[in-house]
Amino acid sequence: MAKRQRGGARPGQRAPLQRGSQSASTPAVKPVVVARPGGLSADELDRAAELEAQIVAEERAAVSSLARGRGRRSGADAMPASRSRSAGSLAVVAEEEYRYVVRDLRRIAIVFAGIFGLLLVSWFLIVVLGVVRI
Repeated sequence: MAKRQRGGARPGQRAPLQRGSQSASTPAVKPVVVARPGGLSADELDRAAELEAQIVAEERAAVSSLARGRGRRSGADAMPASRSRSAGSLAVVAEEEYRYVVRDLRRIAIVFAGIFGLLLVSWFLIVVLGVVRI
């Protein structure tokens, strides 16, 4: 018994290519691309100049931000120049986040020291001096 074909493709297989009835003697028509005699128009050149200026400004901002960050760090903590250049703006974002983490850890240490000091003072008053009897 012969198998029937369903639409020319089986599940999991690609459909057969639909080939035109174009003979080998007739070449296919290729689209003709007409080149402009002057190249780019004035509007296109202006837009390209704006985009280039914007990109240069963003690169300068990133480089100056990295330079400011390197100036604050000591020589031992400094990241190698090749790595920071390859990381790009990711290094800038990571450096900014690092500053927030350091600030938060300092605040946590100050609060811990304050609470621990209060605990020691209360222990001294209660146990050593006997100000409060429990």
